[in-house]
Amino acid sequence: MMRVFTVTRKRLLAVLFSVLALVLAAAVGVRGVQAVQASASKRLLPIYNVKTEEKKIAISFDAAWGNEQTQTLIDILKEYNVKTTFFVVGAWVDKYPDSVKALAAAGHEVCNHSNTHPHMPKLSENDIKQQISSCNDKIKAITGVSPLLFRPPYGDYNNAVVKGTQDLGMYAIQWDVETLEIKIKLPPT
Repeated sequence: MMRVFTVTRKRLLAVLFSVLALVLAAAVGVRGVQAVQASASKRLLPIYNVKTEEKKIAISFDAAWGNEQTQTLIDILKEYNVKTTFFVVGAWVDKYPDSVKALAAAGHEVCNHSNTHPHMPKLSENDIKQQISSCNDKIKAITGVSPLLFRPPYGDYNNAVVKGTQDLGMYAIQWDVETLEIKIKLPPT
């Protein structure tokens, strides 16, 4: 038995519109995937500043090398009733544990600046997390507090650094006013 299929103009248009709808749906689906991929490749940023209505600034220091002026700085900050954040390197914590204790005892926040001060974007994801975790462990062993903030050495970061920091339940921090490593000669005490 032979079936005869009659194609009418109405049926032809219905088939063409159906095919067109499928093509458009596929195109939208592909664009949706591209949009998801684009957002996945979006550059992650650390915190540069926090908007507030209050007239406040946040002062921070990096402690990576010597500690000759640490106590003088603590005394000056105390004189002006200023609390600040010190981003310390794990190797500095190892070398100057008494300075870390003094910073914490003076009420300053002691946070993470990596364990050995490497260029973080050159490291693997595992090494990034190890740098941060090792420094956290050293700070917590002395202060009793695990840092929530991490400042990448050299201000050098990429998505892996920001994401690795977030994976550890921390916030990556940058600065928005650069001091250009100005060396200040403090008065003798």
